[in-house]
Amino acid sequence: MTVSQAIREAAARLAITSDTARLDAEVLMAHALGTSRSDLLLRRLNDAVPAAFVNAVERRLRHEPVAYITGGQEFFGLPFTVTPDVLIPRGDSEVVVERALAASPGARRVLDCGTGSGALLLAVLANLPQAQGVGIDRSHTALAVAQRNAEALDLAPRARFTPANWTQAGWEEPLGGPFDLILANPPYVEAHAELAASVRDYEPAGALFAGDDGLDAYRALVPQLPRLLCAGGIALVEIGARQAVAVGALAEAAGFHAQLHRDLGGRPRVLELCMGG
Repeated sequence: MTVSQAIREAAARLAITSDTARLDAEVLMAHALGTSRSDLLLRRLNDAVPAAFVNAVERRLRHEPVAYITGGQEFFGLPFTVTPDVLIPRGDSEVVVERALAASPGARRVLDCGTGSGALLLAVLANLPQAQGVGIDRSHTALAVAQRNAEALDLAPRARFTPANWTQAGWEEPLGGPFDLILANPPYVEAHAELAASVRDYEPAGALFAGDDGLDAYRALVPQLPRLLCAGGIALVEIGARQAVAVGALAEAAGFHAQLHRDLGGRPRVLELCMGG
């Protein structure tokens, strides 16, 4: 069997569990061959099928995300290592980076709350060569992944990752604020929300769920942001599609003016927060 035939058969099988079956099959095959998808499609379709491809397809049939099988995910044009210890960076979250770069192009100190893989912070630092950043997470295993990504992207000299939990008193003291720019993609999924099996069964629950209404993390974090920001500083907070009003109210109660930004699908995605006005 050739690579081309194996991809076609795998795509037919994966169609049962994936809306992107053909793409999944191609990405998994490229990974098994140790090449890029473009090189696969241009030069490798008549090759023999590597044994690793069969196992990869079986894992995908059990709903395991492709990014966890391959160990990587692109975000904002950068390659990131991902493991089951961190959420998989989504394209929808790129609007956080876009707005951060537009709103605070001169930022020199950046804080990322709930850094996970480090994707938000490192994407911003890669585009702001004058900036240094701190990424915090309560998960030590997530911080290890973020550190690996910083090193792989040659950003480790400008990025520091440290454990912190914003529900605990004094959590911000070791961070060395204030900051010109704060990024936050906290947990915001309702405790009983129905999720795709690939998310529910594989991605870390602690980075997903935030109480019965999905707002617990915002209630804890947003009121603390003013004291972490420099004068004129900006915070970019990712939200769930139905949370703009509720999180906006929390922000305004903390003294912020909140501006909503939508993702490419037109869904509410980010609140840009600045003090007063």
